[in-house]
Amino acid sequence: MIFYGRKEELAVLKEQYASKGGFVVIYGRRRIGKSTLIKEFIKNKTAFYFLATQEVDSANIAKFVSLIADITKNPLLKKARFESWEDVFSLIANYKPREKKVIVIDEFPYLVKNNSAFPSVLQKVWDENLKDKNIMLILCGSLLGMMKKHALAYDSPLYGRRTCQINLRPLTFMECYSAQSLGFAQACEQFAVTGGVPKYVEFFENKKNLFEVLRKNVFNRNGFLYEEPVYLLSEEIQSPINYFSIIRTIANGNHKISLISSQLGMVGSKITPYLATLIEQGFLEKRVPITEKNPEKSRKGLYFITDNFTRFWFRYVFPQKSVLDFGNEQIAIDEMNKDFSEKFVAFVYEDICKNIFTELCKKGKIKFSPSKIGSWWQNDINEDTEIDVFAIDESKKQIFIGECKYHRKPIDIDVLNALKNKCDSSAELQRQFLKYKVIYGLFSKSGFTKALLEENKKSKNLILINECNCINKISII
Repeated sequence: MIFYGRKEELAVLKEQYASKGGFVVIYGRRRIGKSTLIKEFIKNKTAFYFLATQEVDSANIAKFVSLIADITKNPLLKKARFESWEDVFSLIANYKPREKKVIVIDEFPYLVKNNSAFPSVLQKVWDENLKDKNIMLILCGSLLGMMKKHALAYDSPLYGRRTCQINLRPLTFMECYSAQSLGFAQACEQFAVTGGVPKYVEFFENKKNLFEVLRKNVFNRNGFLYEEPVYLLSEEIQSPINYFSIIRTIANGNHKISLISSQLGMVGSKITPYLATLIEQGFLEKRVPITEKNPEKSRKGLYFITDNFTRFWFRYVFPQKSVLDFGNEQIAIDEMNKDFSEKFVAFVYEDICKNIFTELCKKGKIKFSPSKIGSWWQNDINEDTEIDVFAIDESKKQIFIGECKYHRKPIDIDVLNALKNKCDSSAELQRQFLKYKVIYGLFSKSGFTKALLEENKKSKNLILINECNCINKISII
């Protein structure tokens, strides 16, 4: 797979490398590209990249020493026996002391699982031997709970040692779109399934047909991704049954806690701990209207699945498992085709539009400096009370409100009128942004009618954004 994106993360790592020491913690869910990022960074550097395994401490020490022997070209090390981690790290510290070196411990939680004292050992090694030896240390791991507890938390022995941390997230839509030769609609469909997770994107390279890839790798009982969310959940959560039910309920469009509890026949107070765990482990996120001043106390919170593929799987694969286990992929694919584009992709299109708007602002194509970007709704996320894209520019005292339409036909002026009405009829918005300039934006997959284009010529506060015929370009009208 061609490496692309991750410019900000590589810049951070290069900055850390240029400093005297550098203690970096990189964490994020599986398949997100942590190891790939690290391997890209350590190219042409003296680096000791060690991938820990779920074996006893002595086995990991032996493997690490063997790695050091290969890099230092010292075959005698392979015959030596080391019983302590302190001695292993001393080998690296004493190797070419004037040269900058990078030590990478990938899957750090595995070492902690097998030796609960390892964080304390590493703390001592860093403080007494590595910190002042022109060495950069990178700890990496996918088990989010353990990474937070043993590498980032206040009560961890390693607390205060790190010089930065990188919570690696999926690639954005624009990062994927700009790196691939795909039509806009095809790119949206692919992103709706992969969510920008590099390992999933890899299956769709070379313009492979979306449905053929899904048939082979997702709907096929022997496919690589057939049980993917099961593995991800089981790795982080010991008893995932109730969590499965909650995620499936949200995947079916129930985002409010009252709707989730109603669907599951459970009271909200019993659902809350499960939601909190899923949020902590990175499977869910709680969103509130962008205008909320105290988001953590807001009663308007809605729950969303953070990963597009997990949402796709619980929407289209999990309900059809009994059919798919008998090899009847076509039945499940036919069921998916009923609403995949109109509902599933259209839902993700809102997040795609937020990313497009952010990039256009960054590049100066839209004169707007957003301090916040999100959505807005009143009592619920109903169609007539929601604003898809809502951004605030505090410096210029202006707001951007946008409507996203993933339709097959060009959108007409009635969409603009409806958007204006949402803003004008809200006492909350009128009061909170009394002296702000309002900029209206319409995002459309299929362009705009002549009437709307004529209205745009006359208006000074309307922006029309759609994909143009040139590959990898977004058109602003």
